[in-house]
Amino acid sequence: MKTKIALLLSVFLFTLISCENNNSDKQTPIDAEPIFMDLSSYYSQWNLKATNGEGVPANLRVLKAEYFTTGESGKIGRTVFFMNVGNKKLAADFVPDINFSLDGTTDISYYIDENRPCSELSLNETTSAIQRAMATWDNVSCSNLNMFQLPYTGEQTGFVAALLGFGGSFNYFGDVMHCGWLPRDFFDIIDIDGGSYILGVTFTIIFTDSDYDNNRKSDVAWREIYYNDNFSWRIGDHYDVETIAMHESGHGLSQAHFGTAFLDSGTGKLHFSPRSAMNAAYSGIQTNIEKTDEAGHCSIWANWPNQ
Repeated sequence: MKTKIALLLSVFLFTLISCENNNSDKQTPIDAEPIFMDLSSYYSQWNLKATNGEGVPANLRVLKAEYFTTGESGKIGRTVFFMNVGNKKLAADFVPDINFSLDGTTDISYYIDENRPCSELSLNETTSAIQRAMATWDNVSCSNLNMFQLPYTGEQTGFVAALLGFGGSFNYFGDVMHCGWLPRDFFDIIDIDGGSYILGVTFTIIFTDSDYDNNRKSDVAWREIYYNDNFSWRIGDHYDVETIAMHESGHGLSQAHFGTAFLDSGTGKLHFSPRSAMNAAYSGIQTNIEKTDEAGHCSIWANWPNQ
C-alpha cells in the first residue's frame, strides 16, 4: 500500500513539475492594436498647390493602411488610421452601384503599375504572380466579382505615393491598384518603429462627401498596394511574391487581418491560430484560400452587387 501511495505521489509531483515547465515555455499572444497617424501636414502641402491643378481632390482622403510583416521580426502587421471617421462608420466598402463606380461597372477592376519594378525579379515574373493572386480571390465560388485587369498605360500611379513625395498621381486607375515596389523610406513613414520589417501595405482611399448606400460605412474610392523593395523577393520561395500579393489583395478586397498570433518564447518564431492568408505576418508560402479566408471573403462579397 505504501508503495502505491509513493508511486501516486511521484506521478503527481512529476505532473506539477511538467505543468510548471510548460507554463514557463508558454507561447505569448501578440496583440497589435490599431494606431493613429495624422497626415494633415501632407494634405496641407499639396492643397496649397491646388490653384495649379496639382492639389489633392477635395473629396478624397486616405482612411487607413494595413501592413504585412516578416515572421522573423516577431512583430505582426497592424492597421494605421489616418483620419477619424467616428464610431458611426465602422469600416469601408466599395459601393455596389454602377452610377457610383469610377470605372463605369460594378465589376472589380485591378491595375498593375510596372513603373516601379522589383529590383530582384523581372516584370514578367512579378506581374504574373500578382495576376495569379488576383485570380485566386476571383475564383472563390461564393462571389461573382467579374474581376478584370485594366491595361497598363505607362503612367505612374499612387495617391499615397504622390502625397508622401514618392511620385505618383491622384487619379483613379482601378479599384485595386498594385502600385509597385518602393524603397524602405516609404515604409518608415507609416510605422513608428520603422518599416524594415514591413513586406507590403494596402491603403484605403475613401470619398469624404458621401455614404451613397446609407450603410454607415465609408465609401471606398479605390485601394493601393505597395511592396517593400528592401527585401529579396522570390517566386515560389522566401519571400514569395504571390503569397504576399494574395494577402495584400485580400485587403484590397476589404478583408482585415485574421487569426491570433503567438510568439514562441523558445524559438522566437510567430505562430498563428488558425493559419490563413490573412494572418498579419508572413509564415511561409501560402497561395491557397483557407476556410477562414473564404468565410471572410464571402461575408463581404456573396451578394455583390445586390448588397
